Amino acid sequence: MKERILNYRNRIDNILNSGNEETDWESIIEEHLIQIGFFQHERLIHLIVTMLFAILTFMAVGVYIVSGAVYMLALIAILLVLLVPYIMHYYLLENETQKMYGQYDEMLKRLRAVKEEW
Repeated sequence: MKERILNYRNRIDNILNSGNEETDWESIIEEHLIQIGFFQHERLIHLIVTMLFAILTFMAVGVYIVSGAVYMLALIAILLVLLVPYIMHYYLLENETQKMYGQYDEMLKRLRAVKEEW
């Protein structure tokens, strides 16, 4: 997913930077909104999974504090090993989706400029 979202956003950046007068902004905007929807869905799923692992980690820490069971340290370590990459991936999804909102705003400006020229 990381490669897909970065490649897509870079492709849109290239379109925006090309300055091509023949660009069909309406179809690009339509595709962009669909892609944003896909990435928003992915972001929601990863938020749920990340929060689940965070809650499980805090619960395991609580059990360790209350019981002092040494085996809980292994569970905490495993949960942290999973939680950190989930947080990093969610961070990427969140930031890239926010950048896509900016791209969308720029596309709308260009579409309006084209329509005003007609």
